[in-house]
Amino acid sequence: MYRYNDSKSGADFRLISDEAEFDRQFYGKDRKDKLLTIAWNRGQDQKVVIDGIEYVFPSNAMLCLMVNESFYFSQPQDILAWQFNREFYCIVDHDKEVSCVGFLFYGSSERMFIALNGDDQRKIDLLLQVFYDEFTTTDVVQGEMLMVLLKRLIIIVTRLAKQQYISKDDLPDDKLDVIRKFNLLVESHYRTQHQVKYYADQLFKSPKTISNLFALYNHKSPLTVIQERIIIEAKRLLTYTDKSAKEIAGELGFEDAAHFSRFFKKHTTLSPIAFRETSFIGK
Repeated sequence: MYRYNDSKSGADFRLISDEAEFDRQFYGKDRKDKLLTIAWNRGQDQKVVIDGIEYVFPSNAMLCLMVNESFYFSQPQDILAWQFNREFYCIVDHDKEVSCVGFLFYGSSERMFIALNGDDQRKIDLLLQVFYDEFTTTDVVQGEMLMVLLKRLIIIVTRLAKQQYISKDDLPDDKLDVIRKFNLLVESHYRTQHQVKYYADQLFKSPKTISNLFALYNHKSPLTVIQERIIIEAKRLLTYTDKSAKEIAGELGFEDAAHFSRFFKKHTTLSPIAFRETSFIGK
C-alpha cells in the first residue's frame, strides 16, 4: 500500500494493490478511518459483498464505495483501489470541479459497475504510473500533486458512469444536477426528514417536478429513495451495533419503536428483532 498522510491536517490518501486481504468493516475495525473508495477489478469477474448484499464485480470495471459501507472482495489481490478522506479532498466542497456528488457518491441509483474498454484501461494505467511516481516523490507539493491526479481520476470515472448510466437526451446535466442535490440533501437529513416536500422546498422545486426527474433517472420515486436510505442505515445499526430498536428509532427520527418496527417490517418483511437474529453482515 502507498500512503500519503498529513498529521497536521489529517489528510489521508491511499493506493492499494496486490493486497491479500482488502476489506472494510466500518462499524468495526475501520470506524476511525472515514474513507471514500474507488476500486478497480483488474482480474476476472469476482464477488463483492457490500453491507451483506452480494454482487458480481465484473472484470475491468470500477466501483465507488461510500465511507460507511462495509465490504469485502472474494479476490482482493486483483483489486486496485484509491481511498481518501474529506481532509485530503472533500468532494462536496469541490463538486464544481468533479461533479460526482449525488451520483458516484451519495447517489440513489442502482449499484454502478463502470466498465472500462481497452482505451479506458490504458488511460487509467497511464494515470496510475503517475500516481506511483508521485508517491515516491516526497516534497512540499506531494499532497497537491496527488490531489490533482485524484481529481483527474474522479472526472474520468464520472464521465464513464454518465455515458453508461445516464441518457443525455432524457436527463441533461441541469436536470441531473437537481437529482444530485436531492441525493446529497437526503444523505444529510434522512435521520430527521422523511418527506419529499422538505427536500423539494430546499431545491425550490415542487414534489411533482422532483418525481418526474427521478422517473427519468432510475425509476424510483423520491419517497422510495428516502425510505431506502433509512432502511439501509437501520440494517447497519441492527447488524453492527448493540443498540435497541428504541434507540435506533430515535436515531432515525421515528416517534417511537412501534412506528419504526412497522416501517421496517413493511420494507423488509421482517421485524427489527427478527432481522438482527438472521443477519449475517460482517459475521
